[in-house]
Amino acid sequence: MDWDKLRIFHAVADKGSLTHAGDVLHLSQSAVSRQIRALEESLSVTLFHRHARGLILTEQGELLFDATSQMVRRLEAAAARIRDSEDEVFGELRVTTTTGFGTMWLAPRLAKLYAKYPALKIDLMLEERVLDLPMREADVAIRMKEPTQADLIRKRLMQIRMRLYASPQYLEEHGTPTTIDEMTSHRLISQHAGTAQVAAGALLVAELMSHDIPSTLTVNNYFGVLQGVLNHLGVGVLPDYITEDFPHLVRVLPEIESGEVPVFLAYPEELRHSKRVGAFRDFVVDEIMAYRQRKQD
Repeated sequence: MDWDKLRIFHAVADKGSLTHAGDVLHLSQSAVSRQIRALEESLSVTLFHRHARGLILTEQGELLFDATSQMVRRLEAAAARIRDSEDEVFGELRVTTTTGFGTMWLAPRLAKLYAKYPALKIDLMLEERVLDLPMREADVAIRMKEPTQADLIRKRLMQIRMRLYASPQYLEEHGTPTTIDEMTSHRLISQHAGTAQVAAGALLVAELMSHDIPSTLTVNNYFGVLQGVLNHLGVGVLPDYITEDFPHLVRVLPEIESGEVPVFLAYPEELRHSKRVGAFRDFVVDEIMAYRQRKQD
């Protein structure tokens, strides 16, 4: 297929308008329209439904747009890697991690990275779905288990455990449980057992729920659990790394905790020499080392 036509198609699909695409491409509306018609004729399909309010992709158009979007992302990544120099770190870096770790640990620390590399553009993708790094859905991943995909560079960062925490105000008003059976007098805040989460956390929640706790609040990520705890709603199941940024929280029932959960950083082998990836990797490793040191002090 003619790349020029694909480039024009991608712009039209992205903007939803021949006119707006022409503005971006510095082409007239008629020139853009001719190229789209020529592409449709070469493929023997209709790529757009024409409406008075704009253009809507057909099913075949959506398939082609998915393909051109991947091509554009790869070209942009390649161009950014080519521009990398020995002394500069700049350009877009797509980082994926879980909602909990991304919001409660990573995001609050990024100011240090930006201070060192102000031209860095970080696209932080927070979701439980494991993105495909070899297919470049993201550049770097921080995950709560060892990645299994091939052709990845992996580094174990630390291990965490899920534990029970509550605010001092909540415990002052409701008392501090001293046995797991006393949790029946308290509200448990946790991720729902069926929510995508680390197995160790799900097992701990299931064990707690087996004690017939009458009042619960379930959320689909740990950031929501944390907000419930900070607002004195009950006793929450949270990863132990939150204690550094929220030292006032009180650990409840210290004998109860999940099994260890490993935290890994991973990126594709092809990005081994990327300055942006290296800068982010070193930043995370330094923050982890400082975190470990503070825990030991």
